[in-house]
Amino acid sequence: MRNIKQPGAPVAERIQWVEARGRAFSFTLQAGLPLLEAARRGFAAEGFAGGVLNFGHGPLGPFGYVMPALSKTAENAAFYSDTYRPAGVTRTRLGSMTLGMRDGAPFFHCHGLWTEADGKASGGHMLPDETVVAEPFEVEAIGVDGAMFTAEPDPETNFKLFGPVASAITGARTTSRAFALRLRPNQDFASSLEAFCRAHGVARAKIHGGVGSTIGARFTHGGVTEPFATELAITAGTIAPDTSGALEAALDVALIDYTGGIAEGRLVRGDNPVLMTMELVLEVLD
Repeated sequence: MRNIKQPGAPVAERIQWVEARGRAFSFTLQAGLPLLEAARRGFAAEGFAGGVLNFGHGPLGPFGYVMPALSKTAENAAFYSDTYRPAGVTRTRLGSMTLGMRDGAPFFHCHGLWTEADGKASGGHMLPDETVVAEPFEVEAIGVDGAMFTAEPDPETNFKLFGPVASAITGARTTSRAFALRLRPNQDFASSLEAFCRAHGVARAKIHGGVGSTIGARFTHGGVTEPFATELAITAGTIAPDTSGALEAALDVALIDYTGGIAEGRLVRGDNPVLMTMELVLEVLD
């Protein structure tokens, strides 16, 4: 399996996780608000301080983003491009967000694909402090109670990354068992989730959110992304028994690589290792 050497030593625990309670819901992002504040208000209205969400078509402007890029130093295995600030209204095609805390304040990690006002198709990592909701649009979310994605220094990758930590129970209305997860580098995405579910007695689960990166990508439709640095969003994901009863993760994703190449499809199981991180919430279905 493909492997990228990180600047720091691997952490023994390859999946960072917290079990919590969750509830799925939808809400509308308010126009004129920074995307971060619009998302925070949507979760707060349902009694949650954080969670994850997915969205489709939505207008943003002003808008700021970065793309994956090669690192110019040995301090990181990959890095970010300079900031892009396209004029006019950018319209997303899809996206996935983790809403949590960084330095004691709300923060998000958000990847997606979009079309800029001049017709350019692009994607990458949205910047919380430079992105505003231009018109209202709906998102699908799950709030978690008892866990919070919190940005902390990660010695392995030398980035400050979101990972789940236990948090005080707020008493928000919840409906299901849920796990907040972060997958660490150089482990296969699907296989790791399948093993985690087996270990925790999860027979069926739905994946919510899903923000991270893989070392290139191999798709079931035969497509291949060779450039190793990507920004990826999960568009749909489930874990369920196959015809033999073994757990199988079905992971539909969209990504952009550091050359600007865009790819979408279902990931091949066993051949898509994580590059830097992968954050998501598993909602247990039975």
